[in-house]
Amino acid sequence: MRKKELKLVVTFHTTADAMAMEKACKGKQVPGRLIPVPRSLSAGCGLSWCSDLEEREVVSKAMENAGIEAEAMQECLV
Repeated sequence: MRKKELKLVVTFHTTADAMAMEKACKGKQVPGRLIPVPRSLSAGCGLSWCSDLEEREVVSKAMENAGIEAEAMQECLV
């Protein structure tokens, strides 16, 4: 079993927002990936963006530039 680490987890209202986030981040080479929302969190669409905590500003800027609204941006063991 993989060891859990504290990560930045961004949840979204819709699946379309999550997919737009993946596209925006891959285009700008923002580190992270789409994952199922961790059980400890709740989200509207069931998908979330996971990235290292140090990438918070980069992820926020990518979302702002792409016009994507997050449901929440939290630290979570993943």
